[in-house]
Amino acid sequence: MTAWQDGFRQAGSQLAPRARHFLRWWRASLLDWLPVRWQWALGWAPARLLLRQQGDTLQLDREIGSERVRVGSLPWPCEPVALTAALSPRLQQLPRSWMLDGSDVLRRRLRVPAAASGRLRDVMRFEIDRQTPFTAEQVSFDVRACGERPGGQLDAELVVLPRTRLEHWQQSAGRWAEAVNGLDVVDGEGVPLQVNLLPPELRHVGRDPHLRLEILLGVSTLVMLVLAAGQLLHNRAEAAATLRQQVEQSARNARDVSEERARLQALVDGARFLDEEHARRPSMLAVWNELSEKLPEGTWLEKIGVDNLQVQLIGLSREANQLVPLLQASTLWRRVNLTGVLQADGTAGGPDRFTLTAELQPLQAQPVTDSKETVDGPAAPTP
Repeated sequence: MTAWQDGFRQAGSQLAPRARHFLRWWRASLLDWLPVRWQWALGWAPARLLLRQQGDTLQLDREIGSERVRVGSLPWPCEPVALTAALSPRLQQLPRSWMLDGSDVLRRRLRVPAAASGRLRDVMRFEIDRQTPFTAEQVSFDVRACGERPGGQLDAELVVLPRTRLEHWQQSAGRWAEAVNGLDVVDGEGVPLQVNLLPPELRHVGRDPHLRLEILLGVSTLVMLVLAAGQLLHNRAEAAATLRQQVEQSARNARDVSEERARLQALVDGARFLDEEHARRPSMLAVWNELSEKLPEGTWLEKIGVDNLQVQLIGLSREANQLVPLLQASTLWRRVNLTGVLQADGTAGGPDRFTLTAELQPLQAQPVTDSKETVDGPAAPTP
């Protein structure tokens, strides 16, 4: 686990400077598409007010990025309140930097690893004793990056202002020493070095001119996010309710279809059962025909009852004793029996009353057809 942690730590230390360099390049590339004034108006370009004493005048320059424009001048000596009449309110709100001559400071160009770009001040603090005749407590210093070199190296410049000269500047500047945010240095060509040699405890903390706009934008962004989140939740709730209704409607339709299918299946099963029962038992017409053929002359039927497959015959016959063997020869029923005893009707040589029971012979299952039964039996084959 330790080896993995060391590997991740080394990879992070190598990728972090490259990521910062890419972000700086990407931001600078985007800002290049906008005019400098637009960058300043939107608060995306660093802007400050440069104050430089030259003889009996105090020069006032506005700096936006690398562009510097003279915006006015004041007679020296003067008080910081004189800026109210000389500058517009917006320029008065810019951070103020007092410019020193290059002869007042010590400058040393050093080469450090690019991985140390995030903590140049800490690295250069240890170089003050070796590069200057002062200690870190005797000077006020700042560091500026001058560019990267191949091989993971970075050029940096150490700018040192002795404390004695800082105190001398405070005495000569008077109240201006309490009204500025930074202390910068101009080189031989009059270009600021973009450093701040003023100790943090002496810097004037002014009101950020873009603070109100940034707060307004932040609050607006937060409100828009809340509204967007609320709208998103509302849309999701509506979609969920619509989907729930669709699911319930589909479930009701499915239940209705299932019930209809069950009813239809019950009807089909009932019809099939009736058709099977009808197909497996002889028809009443066939039973009548068979009885007409098998019963002898002098036999009358008073009642024919068919209950399921059971047949009951009640009637009168002069040959009642011969009815069982006569009817037993039929293929439509079986188990022909006389029920009870024969009863004479009371006349000599008259018929006897009988009661017969038989069980219909089930037919072999045949496919159900729509053909109609004929009274005279099966139709004769046609030539």
